[in-house]
Amino acid sequence: MKIDRIDHIVLTVSSLEATCAFYERVLGMKVETFYPDDGTVRKALSFGAQKINLHQAGAEFEPKAAAPAPGTGDLCFISATPLAQVEEHLRQTGVAIEEGPVARTGATGALTSLYFRDPDGNLIEVATYD
Repeated sequence: MKIDRIDHIVLTVSSLEATCAFYERVLGMKVETFYPDDGTVRKALSFGAQKINLHQAGAEFEPKAAAPAPGTGDLCFISATPLAQVEEHLRQTGVAIEEGPVARTGATGALTSLYFRDPDGNLIEVATYD
């Protein structure tokens, strides 16, 4: 087997509305509503060729993680925008930077990262490759 890429991940959240608003406002992601064949209504955040499916805590969809809970994610996003502009945007949107810019190692090499938290306390890393 050879895995090519990540298609989507799932975050369990305490508020779909707050999460969608944050990721749309702060990270520029597109909020999508989709309707699987099982008759449910689902929310996702799309960016590039990936998406984050959202599960409302206490009303998760099956199958799900063994112990889904809000605030248990640690996500890294690569930005096409220079990190100095990302930092300024975060400040303008009132997002507290927890750490950075700091040097880190990504999947394909050295990068520089900023860390902050989403409304559930998930750790969000936005980085640019050096």
